[in-house]
Amino acid sequence: MELTPATVVREHEWVRERADTVVPLVNATRDSLGDAFDTDVAHVTEAQYRDVVDDVFADGDRAVNVAALVGLLRDIDVDGDYPGFVVDELLGRELAAMLAGGQPRRLLAEATFHFADVTTHGDGPAGRDDLDAALAAGVQTRLPGWEWTESASPFSVPRD
Repeated sequence: MELTPATVVREHEWVRERADTVVPLVNATRDSLGDAFDTDVAHVTEAQYRDVVDDVFADGDRAVNVAALVGLLRDIDVDGDYPGFVVDELLGRELAAMLAGGQPRRLLAEATFHFADVTTHGDGPAGRDDLDAALAAGVQTRLPGWEWTESASPFSVPRD
């Protein structure tokens, strides 16, 4: 794999075009997590998804790494799948975390990736469904819609 500015642009466009696949997965994941935690979580629109993708790819240092993970996951396949299970899970978890940003959202995206991955199945290489689950987990974690993200943390210490 060779990463160039042109490669990053192509991956950005490819990820943006996944909105029609990823956004329903984001919303299904949010619905399931909302049920599990007895809360309502706002749905995400395709425009919000694309805004997150644009924000992530606007940060060149992050963009090149995200582009690499997207490219690897899109193409990775392992004969018999199971021997490669750890590789695509590792790459997917890391992609979700990069999309979400810093802690604690990074950790939440990693956990959400595994949650979303359980319900995500597709045709094609083994890494493709991990890619969609990672995009959904990272984007959903980064976007508002969770009650706990709507106000300042009660644990913040005021600055003097």
